[in-house]
Amino acid sequence: MAPLMLYLALQKMEFWFLAALLFSGFTDVLDGFLARKLKQITRLGSHLDSLGDFAIYSTMAAGAWIIWPDIVGQEILYFSLILFSFLIPVWIGLIKFGRLTGYHTWSVKLAVFITFIGYVALFSGFASWPFKLASYLCVYAGIEEILITIVMRHERVDVRSFWTALGYEKTE
Repeated sequence: MAPLMLYLALQKMEFWFLAALLFSGFTDVLDGFLARKLKQITRLGSHLDSLGDFAIYSTMAAGAWIIWPDIVGQEILYFSLILFSFLIPVWIGLIKFGRLTGYHTWSVKLAVFITFIGYVALFSGFASWPFKLASYLCVYAGIEEILITIVMRHERVDVRSFWTALGYEKTE
């Protein structure tokens, strides 16, 4: 969906860009649900999911900048918090493990859900507070992912929380 979303942003097709974003979020949730339900969770699948998430989140940021530069400028603090809260953990994971991490923590799931709502609310002109709330949740989730990377000796996928990571390290 990222290439389509980028095209829609460049064409300034606001409604369709947001529709494609929501569709990508829906298919991401559906993919994760089906993988768990059908017991098809693999390390490769988790990494591909993280790569897809990275592509969509990057496209969300670029698309917002292209379509709504004035709104992005007004909300640059919150926009930056969201952007850096997902970029910094990725960089730290790449430095430590040499690859994208695929933790899929509960805090990230909540932060992404609220970010999607906040993004649509902000850029459709409904309200800015959900986006601001999402930025704080993203910072929390980013800090948790950084802490997980710090405590883990070996890269793992589907680490649901910092406390789960601590448990893994105690048993190894």
